Amino acid sequence: MKNINLMSKMILHELESIVGGGNVITAEADLVPYSVDFFWVPRLLIDRGGLPPMPDVVVLPGTVDEVSAVVKLANIYHIPVVPWGGGSGSQGGTMPMYGGIILDMKRLNQIIEINTFDGTVTALAGINGYDLENALNQAGWTFPHYAASVHSATLGGYLACRGSGTVSTKYGKAEDMVLSVQVVLPNGDIIRTLPVPNHAAGPGILQLFVGSEGSFGIITEATMRLEQIPEVRRFRSYLFPNMKAGLEAGRRIMLDRLQPLVIRLYDERSTIKTVRRVLGIEADEGSYMVIGFDGWRDIVEVQERHAFDICEELGGEDLGEEAGHQWWEHRYDFYFPPKVLDLPWMFGTLDTVSTFEKLEPLYWAKRKALEERFKEWDLFYYAHFSHWYPWGVMAYDRFIIENPPEDPDEALALHNEVWDLAVKINLDYGGVINEHHGVGLKLARYVRGQYGPAFQVLEGLKDTLDPHNLMNPGKMGFGPPR
Repeated sequence: MKNINLMSKMILHELESIVGGGNVITAEADLVPYSVDFFWVPRLLIDRGGLPPMPDVVVLPGTVDEVSAVVKLANIYHIPVVPWGGGSGSQGGTMPMYGGIILDMKRLNQIIEINTFDGTVTALAGINGYDLENALNQAGWTFPHYAASVHSATLGGYLACRGSGTVSTKYGKAEDMVLSVQVVLPNGDIIRTLPVPNHAAGPGILQLFVGSEGSFGIITEATMRLEQIPEVRRFRSYLFPNMKAGLEAGRRIMLDRLQPLVIRLYDERSTIKTVRRVLGIEADEGSYMVIGFDGWRDIVEVQERHAFDICEELGGEDLGEEAGHQWWEHRYDFYFPPKVLDLPWMFGTLDTVSTFEKLEPLYWAKRKALEERFKEWDLFYYAHFSHWYPWGVMAYDRFIIENPPEDPDEALALHNEVWDLAVKINLDYGGVINEHHGVGLKLARYVRGQYGPAFQVLEGLKDTLDPHNLMNPGKMGFGPPR
């Protein structure tokens, strides 16, 4: 569709007949925003006067049947299709690498049912996360997926990348909260997974679509587990003598099943800045932790007592409640201007997750390797540890290069070298290529290496469901359309 010839005009007419003329976008100025998410590379290209890959057309369906019809049409003409939610991803997951159709899902934004008996909500996948939460709060419920992208991300986006929210340590990630989904397959068929996620009725196919970023189909509707708004939600902060002591405290709290709402432990580099800025304490060493609990007051008090005993046994200094609550109230500040990382800096979140035993060696190996390899660029590495599990914890680590190359090709080459080394260490030390931001374009080249011979399972599914590789091509290690 790159050349606006007669065939392209005929296809555009067919798209308009499906969704209405006002819901088909072709003007270049309107297409540019759909070529960019929060991935550093497309932002760099625009900053340097270039353009990232752009779609040929953006289509805004208003019903599931319209999604199906568009996908069927794309199959006839072998046109790539990329689903678009809120555009808040950081991995280039929505970049239209081979042009084609961007399928903007935001008109599918209705809540179908809030089931107070089961404690569930069923909604269309294009609903904005903030709008969903507000509606649930008015009904006395919460969907505890408090992602930093809540103001722009959609329900479908949460599921597409297996996202985590701030309180996933207690309530789980998006994949843990989903009960069932409706999906438009790559051939346009509409299917539903089983009404419950846990069963012995053969292999579960629900998780095949959760995390596939549109490669196996487009999630159009989901039923999610809810929680009642808790009676209390309380936070505390501690300063540990070092990161090792803080990690051990978190490990023991998780293994004791004390169900913390959140544990956020900062490495010693982050701690010095955080403690000075937030608390006004002149700390030159140590590791700062915010820990929170919620639920019924009497249960929270018991959980807190046991958790705080663990912290203090390991040398944690109790800094009180105020700083913890201040962190909670301002937890999203660092994702918006003027505090958010942005150009002209080069930056990235290198997050991974591993078992407790392997995480600290992974952290030190990555920090040492990156800072030595990219010493001439003054690469700075720092991390916090959040999204804890009964078996391990996520490292939310980042790198910053304040003065990257001006030439976009040189900058891209440097960016790729940083990621190559970081991902190699993640895998060598028992981690994975990503914990909750997804794969997208940024990490697509590593998926085959992560899975090894097991990748043939995913590849076989892809070949069967999407033989022409039209669904979000160039992602997940699957290559171009064919």
